[in-house]
Amino acid sequence: MDKLSYPIKAIIGLGNPGLRFVYTRHNIGFRVVDALAQALQASWRTSGSMEYTEVPLGTQNVTLVKPQTFMNSSGNVIPSLQKDGIKPENILVVHDELELSFGTISLKFGGGHRGHNGIRSIIQHAGADFARLRIGIGRPATKEEVGDYVLAKFTEGNQEVEKVILEATDAISNLF
Repeated sequence: MDKLSYPIKAIIGLGNPGLRFVYTRHNIGFRVVDALAQALQASWRTSGSMEYTEVPLGTQNVTLVKPQTFMNSSGNVIPSLQKDGIKPENILVVHDELELSFGTISLKFGGGHRGHNGIRSIIQHAGADFARLRIGIGRPATKEEVGDYVLAKFTEGNQEVEKVILEATDAISNLF
């Protein structure tokens, strides 16, 4: 995976808070930043509408963030990051992607929300110039099924999902 043009100072994992959502497709972003924090023995703290921790990646400390406002309001964490001097181009958002087959990982900078409400919220607060680590979850048969699909648990085995999470954390580590 290519390096980004801008240094990453914050990584936002997208998901929904609460036990009900932990293993759903929409929460893959939370699970990736959780895995990264666990691997680096970091502890989560709460401030306002987010959980956060700082971890050493490469030669710098990076803030990991899990918005606690539910997916559609994920961008509410942006003002807190901006107060800390973190600009949109220094943010990497980790999220589920319907347009990619299960397990495909893609890095991109900028672009639209493509119907993803968490990305839409981030764009509303920060503009579109931020990096995204897109994790493929596949797509249901019809558009009408999307809401239920993203809020359902993975049908792929837990071992397969854990493998994707590990690949995503490796991809992040390789950016530094």
